[in-house]
Amino acid sequence: MKKSTNEFIIPFVGLKIGTHRYEFNIDKSFFEGVEDTLIEDANVLVELAFEKKETMMIAEFSISGTVATPCDRCNDPMEMSIHGDYRIVYKFGTEISEDENLIVLHPETFELDISAPIYELLVISLPARKIHPEGECNEEVMGLYNKYIVNANEPEDNDWDEDWDEEDDTDEDWDDEEGEDEDDSDDDPDNDKPIDPRWSVLKNLN
Repeated sequence: MKKSTNEFIIPFVGLKIGTHRYEFNIDKSFFEGVEDTLIEDANVLVELAFEKKETMMIAEFSISGTVATPCDRCNDPMEMSIHGDYRIVYKFGTEISEDENLIVLHPETFELDISAPIYELLVISLPARKIHPEGECNEEVMGLYNKYIVNANEPEDNDWDEDWDEEDDTDEDWDDEEGEDEDDSDDDPDNDKPIDPRWSVLKNLN
C-alpha cells in the first residue's frame, strides 16, 4: 500500500466520545508508490463519520467521484464514476480477527492510518468488467484483437467441420497404402485446401 501521510492519520486518543466527521480529496498523488494498482488517477471525495465509544470505534466511509483505470479490452485509460460505502469496527485486544470489517488494535495503539481502507473501498467500487463504451476503444488494438482473437459468440464454421469428417471417412486406409511415407505430404492435393483461420491463429502464437 502507499506510504502513509499525516493527512490520513487520525490520532483518536485526543478525541472526545462521539462522532467526528472528516473529508478527504483523492487524486493521482494518492496512488504514487502503489504497485500493480488498478487505478491510475482519481477525483474522488471521501467522507468519513468516525464514532468514538468507550470500548470501540466505528468508521463509516462514503466515496463518490471518478477514477481513471485501464480498459479490460484495449488497455487504454478510461474514466468511470464510482460510489460506495464501507463500515469498519475497531476494538482493542490481542486476538486475531477473521472478520474483514472488524479490526483488532493493540491496546497501546493511539492513532489510525485510514489510507488502506480508503484504497480498498476505491478498488471494490470498480465494476467487475471495465470496458469503454462501444466504439471508444483504441482502434489499432481492436484491429489486432478482431484479427487474431476468435470470438466465441460467432457461429462455428460447420462447413469446415463437415469437410474434415468427409476427409476422415475417405482416407480410412491412408496409413495402409503401400509405398506411402508420411513425409510425402507435399504431394498430397489436400495441402492446397485453405487452412481454417482458427488453426492459423494458433500457428502464429508459436
